[in-house]
Amino acid sequence: MRQPNIVLILADDLGYSDIGCYGGEIRTPNLDRLGRAGVRMSQFYNTARCSPSRASLLTGLHPHQTGIGILANDDGPGGYPGSLNERCVTAAEVFGDAGYATCLSGKWHLSADLWEPAPSWPTRRGFAEFFGTISGCGSYYDPATLRRGEKDASAESRRSGFFYTDAISDHAVEFIRTQAASARPFFAYVSYTAPHWPLHAPESDVAAYDGVYDAGWDELRERRLDRLRTEELLGTESPLSRRDPTQPPWAEAPDKAWQARRMQVYAAQVERMDRGIGRILDQLDASRVLDDTLVVFLSDNGGCAEELPQGDPEVFRGKRHMVPAATRDGAELRIGNDPSIDPGPEDTYASYGRAWANLSNTPFRFYKRWVHEGGIATPFIVHWPAGLSGGSIVHTPFQLTDVLPTLLAATGVGYPARRMGREVAPLEGRSMVPALRGEKAADATLFWEHIGNAAVRRGRWKLVSEYPGSWELYDMHVDRSELTDLAGRHPELVAELAAEYDRWARRVGVIPRDRILRLYAEKTRRGLPVAGL
Repeated sequence: MRQPNIVLILADDLGYSDIGCYGGEIRTPNLDRLGRAGVRMSQFYNTARCSPSRASLLTGLHPHQTGIGILANDDGPGGYPGSLNERCVTAAEVFGDAGYATCLSGKWHLSADLWEPAPSWPTRRGFAEFFGTISGCGSYYDPATLRRGEKDASAESRRSGFFYTDAISDHAVEFIRTQAASARPFFAYVSYTAPHWPLHAPESDVAAYDGVYDAGWDELRERRLDRLRTEELLGTESPLSRRDPTQPPWAEAPDKAWQARRMQVYAAQVERMDRGIGRILDQLDASRVLDDTLVVFLSDNGGCAEELPQGDPEVFRGKRHMVPAATRDGAELRIGNDPSIDPGPEDTYASYGRAWANLSNTPFRFYKRWVHEGGIATPFIVHWPAGLSGGSIVHTPFQLTDVLPTLLAATGVGYPARRMGREVAPLEGRSMVPALRGEKAADATLFWEHIGNAAVRRGRWKLVSEYPGSWELYDMHVDRSELTDLAGRHPELVAELAAEYDRWARRVGVIPRDRILRLYAEKTRRGLPVAGL
């Protein structure tokens, strides 16, 4: 068997149940055929937020070990540097050293330096080709920090018909077309910003979802769970959590047409991404390398409940790394979730809100930023005809630290102890290849920490807390939706798992949340910018 190519596809803020083969009503025929012909995982976990998930995905380490403990923002001195450090090695560096052609199409979000090339830019962390954005989010019509290599590519967004999701797909397709014609294997990291806010989509895509969301979030959550069970991804161990208590029943929700419109635009963003993925798959097929290409798809965190604008409206409007000063033709941006503004066009800047994020994360509780299931559970698809039998579902729990070890095991590429004269931290995860082939996987304890939210999972037990609250304990074999806290019934188990978590947190360099908050308070007092709260 020839050494496989790798196409690693990452969605941004996509919920567990959004795509069709994970129960969603959003039209994702390309991901569905990929999932049903490949292997789907029911219990794969990210790390709850954009930057740390990317850091862990690309390095096989926990994000705190890489310098990305919260976001790609410099929290030093005393906090995380917010840029990939020299103690980690990226997948692009490893595969590039092994002779692979390497490419990133899309979002980076692993450097505190946004405007000038720095050692933490993708071009200096193993990606020979790069087209995309350094920052974490922005307009789909006019994205900030857009680069081709290290050169400003903002002029490209001024071209007629530019849409960032399409541009990411275009670049990936061209890279695959070019590299497949050679004998050299390739590693393509396709990092979409869809469906992260702002809600931007062409009107024809939005109109295609007219009526789909008129039934509202309550009924649609029930329908999604039914389909998840039909797909055999979930069973009775995952009952539907109750609607977010801060949100009204759909029957009592005001501005229903506007609310439905928000979810329509979100769905259109996902479908547009799926179309691009379809073109990537078609190019692999046309180049006759689809069978020999390991394709992975996942999301960086659960659905996002954030409302816009964040904080002071004028301060938010001035954040040029994600908010344009105006549209490309000079019109003023209409920023915020206002029922008088239909999201989707270039001059709007909105999000879909908490109730729809609750739908995205069906049947779980909580959202992006939390390490309860709603924040960390992701769809995870692996398709590799030459190496895996398709059509199966793996129920073994895995997390992002396991991705790079899996890619290395599948390709036979070794992981270095040193690179460029520096020591490299050893991998934290284990290969998923045995589980993907239907064999028993090695047992492992999984850990998470983000902005003080913490969790540890060992076997059927998950210990989790929402900062600054106390530990909660759930039996994931009968209560994956985390509805019945058993901490009071098993204090010895709570103490044992908490001690295991503490040892892990010290080892990987988790900075206590209280210390980070004191740092932010001092920066605020001195009038310095803060982010990542």
